[in-house]
Amino acid sequence: MADKLRLGINIDHVATVRNARGGATPDPVRAALLAEAAGADGITAHLREDRRHIRDADMADIAAAIKIPLNFEMAATAEMQRIALATRPHAVCLVPERREERTTEGGLDVLGQEAYLRDYITPLREAGARVSLFIAADSAQIEAAARIGAPVIEIHTGAYCEAHDAGDFAKRDAELARIRAMAEFADALGLEVHAGHGLNFDSVGPIAAIPFIRELNIGHFLMGEAIFIGLDAAIAEMRRQMDIARA
Repeated sequence: MADKLRLGINIDHVATVRNARGGATPDPVRAALLAEAAGADGITAHLREDRRHIRDADMADIAAAIKIPLNFEMAATAEMQRIALATRPHAVCLVPERREERTTEGGLDVLGQEAYLRDYITPLREAGARVSLFIAADSAQIEAAARIGAPVIEIHTGAYCEAHDAGDFAKRDAELARIRAMAEFADALGLEVHAGHGLNFDSVGPIAAIPFIRELNIGHFLMGEAIFIGLDAAIAEMRRQMDIARA
């Protein structure tokens, strides 16, 4: 269990705004540097196959600019493996990806592709990347992650956040209990546990209070909040809510 809960900032949607109009602004690299200055423990960016937000040049530029760890989110494809090996980020997080989805809708099916993923992550690990698998809070998927040698899992918190935001407190509490139980289960297997997807100021506390979780990765909400209060203030408030919950 860890006392210090790390905060990774996902900057994808700075690029979403840039790409809506074209051109060079707003610049994801600038967002990464602002997040670093505001106390982020890491920067997350998802290079999707359709390049809908982050682009190849963004990944290289962010990696060169920041001093804190870069977490490269990506699908488990040969193309993305080549780019990750060239970029050499601190961490790689494998996520499922479908062209028609607006955002990552569920966890990676590790159980259904163990042999492929075991071989896929080997060169990434040999290159020094901390490999994480973005999965549902499900014991079978967690056991599969451990079997293939992934040192880290990231638990998808989307269902918990949706129930929280909808005021469905029975479902929220059930999802929270499941996340906590599966985080403890993964920790007992020797996996490092992260969590993320959909967290905001109101929903982050109960997740941050789970002692088996060592890192949260948060993006869309903070980029939206930054429009109104600034990125540094948004990150500071998220950090404050996390620290209160952890204490």
